Amino acid sequence: MMPHTPFVSSQSSLSKAPLVTVVALCHNHAAFLREALDSILSQTYAELEVWLVDDASSDGSPAILQEYAVRHPAWHLLLLSENVGNCRAFNRAFQQSLGEFVIDFATDDVLLPERVAQQVAAFQSAEPAVGMVYSNAELIDESGRLVGLHHRPDGRGGLRPVPTSGWVFAEVLRRYFISTPTMMMRRACLSQLGGYDETLAYEDFDFWVRASRGWQFLYLDEVTTRKRKHPRSMSSRAYQRHDPYLASTIRVCEKALALARTPDERAALATRLRWEMRQAARRHRPAEARALFDLLRQTARPTPLDWALAAWSRAFS
Repeated sequence: MMPHTPFVSSQSSLSKAPLVTVVALCHNHAAFLREALDSILSQTYAELEVWLVDDASSDGSPAILQEYAVRHPAWHLLLLSENVGNCRAFNRAFQQSLGEFVIDFATDDVLLPERVAQQVAAFQSAEPAVGMVYSNAELIDESGRLVGLHHRPDGRGGLRPVPTSGWVFAEVLRRYFISTPTMMMRRACLSQLGGYDETLAYEDFDFWVRASRGWQFLYLDEVTTRKRKHPRSMSSRAYQRHDPYLASTIRVCEKALALARTPDERAALATRLRWEMRQAARRHRPAEARALFDLLRQTARPTPLDWALAAWSRAFS
């Protein structure tokens, strides 16, 4: 059930069925693709606009996407001839789409049948300042076996990580708590941001930071999505020694520093920077650790451990 929040509107009408855009993004997901696309077809919510986007797959995914596009002529198909990355590929479809609400759907994941209906209802019961609804997710392995939940019971009647609703800018700086595949975004929010930042290697942290500055987020306490954990997923490649994601994280932290307004927000950003510095050190990324330390010095007073990590980064640069 949806938690009670102070920004739920008593004036909203639940009778109107707004259009929801599903941007199904594929890059070498052939092994999972049919299950993902069938989960779109299984939705109990009818007002869907579907965009199938292939980011230059080399594993047979384009043929499967073409097959589904032929069977469902209302669906849109974009077969990109070169790999442009998730952010740019998503924007290609988003800029042509019409839905009032938007789902960025990686086609190695699975939508549960009530997903769209539940999240639209949550939006329609909320104030217009809510720019994104997120929810819980089942975690599955490569073969589809359940391995857990994203928000797990903590044994005391709560969840871990703790979901947060409302004005969450400081929280998205301080910690990871949102399951990215569960997000449904309001078009007005995403349009105000100009879509995803195409200079970045990934989209979610940047969206959370920029969107939460001017929009509220709402947690829907339902399991709506199956998130697949496998070695080729984007999340599994983060923080590897030569991955491009850490450089993007530093860029997002620079944006966050410019957006932070209060001591609590700057303290939250300092927590994030220290965590990212430790990841950079563990992965032997001295240049990135040094860049993060430079940002930390602009945000908070460094601790002795911060100075020690900075000294390590200089020694190995």
